[in-house]
Amino acid sequence: MAVKEFKAESKRLLDMMIHSIYTQKEIFLRELISNASDAIDKIYYKALTDENLTFDKDNYYIKITPDKENRTLTVSDTGIGMTEEELENNLGTIAQSGSLAFKNENESKDGYDLIGQFGVGFYSAFMVADEITVISKAVGSSQAYKWQSKGAEGYTIEPCEKDGYGTDIILKLKENTEDEDYDQFLEEYRLKALVKKYSDFIRYPIKMDVTERRLKEGSDNEYEEVKEEQTLNSMVPIWRKNKNELTDEDYENFYMEKHYGFDKPVKHIHIKVDGAVRYNAILYIPEKIPFDYYTPEYEKGLELYSNGVLIMEKCPDLLPDYFSFVKGMVDSEDLSLNISREMLQHDRQLKLIAKNIKNKIKRELANLLKENREQYEAFYKSFGRQLKFGVYNEFGAHKEDLQDLLMFYSSKEKKLVTLDEYVSRMPDGQKYIYYATGESINRIEKMPQTELVADKGYEILYFTEDIDEFAIKMLMNYKEKEFRSVSSGDLGFEEEDKKETEAEEKENKDLFDFMKKALNGKVKDVRASHRLKSHPVCFTTDGEVSIEMEKVLNAMPNGQNIKADKVLEINVHHDVFRALKEVFENDKDKCTLYTNLLYNQARLIEGLDIEDPVAFTNDICKLMV
Repeated sequence: MAVKEFKAESKRLLDMMIHSIYTQKEIFLRELISNASDAIDKIYYKALTDENLTFDKDNYYIKITPDKENRTLTVSDTGIGMTEEELENNLGTIAQSGSLAFKNENESKDGYDLIGQFGVGFYSAFMVADEITVISKAVGSSQAYKWQSKGAEGYTIEPCEKDGYGTDIILKLKENTEDEDYDQFLEEYRLKALVKKYSDFIRYPIKMDVTERRLKEGSDNEYEEVKEEQTLNSMVPIWRKNKNELTDEDYENFYMEKHYGFDKPVKHIHIKVDGAVRYNAILYIPEKIPFDYYTPEYEKGLELYSNGVLIMEKCPDLLPDYFSFVKGMVDSEDLSLNISREMLQHDRQLKLIAKNIKNKIKRELANLLKENREQYEAFYKSFGRQLKFGVYNEFGAHKEDLQDLLMFYSSKEKKLVTLDEYVSRMPDGQKYIYYATGESINRIEKMPQTELVADKGYEILYFTEDIDEFAIKMLMNYKEKEFRSVSSGDLGFEEEDKKETEAEEKENKDLFDFMKKALNGKVKDVRASHRLKSHPVCFTTDGEVSIEMEKVLNAMPNGQNIKADKVLEINVHHDVFRALKEVFENDKDKCTLYTNLLYNQARLIEGLDIEDPVAFTNDICKLMV
């Protein structure tokens, strides 16, 4: 029989199909099953308009048959079948879409819709097969036909015999190589796993004869292997059920079945949208952070389905980075798919779904904060850092979405509070939202810089994570209230405090100038402090870079050497200052010694390393002799 050649463009497309388009060979089974489902759908469509046809769903199924002896894998369906002309058109010209043409002629009814394009996905089978045989008999036809091809060389079509309508696709698998194991596609356990992974929600039964081991009849300990036909897919996806049919346990079981996590999710979100874009989604907000969440190996994204067929295991475009902890899936009827279901066009529908999902997650988190504070705090302890990063990232572009979800430890409440709660408690006359940064709550509570703010009766937010201050700098203000560090040069207090401090600085200008010179560029200035009560000394900063930011930036692996503009503030009402004034008048060397000790004391309070530990210990020894 003469071999018919593919058209030139079809040869190129076939080569690309096998070597470029699909990144995983296992995808071929998903494609063949999806095409088989399409073929059954076509009978349903015809039955709607052809009174001679009846559609009884129980009579339609897909069958997978592995044959290890002959190294063949067969995928059969009881669908509409193909005539000789349809075999020629659909399979002779790659990417000629029988399903697409049929779809264009028929509107979707009762939720039955065609998944994809037969001609394209079918050829993915050449990734695993040396030869493909298609035996098909069309509904209403008395003659079956066999299409056969070994790849780009061409194909043959001839009449044959077949019982019943439908299509059998027989793959003659390639021989194993050092790099590729094709035998895996003959193993029952592997085929069951692939159906579960990609085609679990195909609406028709996917059947296979499965080997079971059971006790022989009349025996207590002798076993035999028997074959029994099993349905491998669940068929009805949970997301297509009505919410009132489902319990919390159903959602939790789905979470576990899909291996989204080993924890119990804080909240599930079931979305059904039938508007400009149609999709269903089930999303989960986890309670516990995955062990690899902050590693390069972690992949964000939702499972993406098209009419129940898995397209991508992780679709990152459906989630913004700051909600990357969300798990779940989206199933849409409207997404445009090009050449293969694995390559998704980033079209308007996808962007619209992503925007809707983002807004839904934001609302659900806000509701959780309002209605179940304890659960929200448990979630926030795991993922609050990611929300703060979202505020900081992209120059604060998403701060409006996230600012009401942020929480920080409060000096007054002794627990996490929101920015809204802080602002609602601000007394008249308080200009700023005050915060203090440090390694821990305990460390911050002992900071000298907090004394005056606390003495005024103002609440202080404690920033204990390295991202906190960076996020707040990007946020800038909340409800028209600016953020102000307790270590800032200007705390925004009354003029009387400033006037008193200015007078003290003027009175002690010579001493402060001497100390600044003695520190030789280590500080920007030395000043009298109006914020210290019981402590003798502390650092404050001028400019945008704080001491905590200096620590974070210098700890990064890119060799930065960022320095905050440090100001050494002296408590002029402390006994230490009186001793300092005395040595300044009588012993300049000792005044230099005291200055260095106070400077290093301020560094220790801030959690900074002593620049010269030997010199520091020598200075202490000088005081003791």
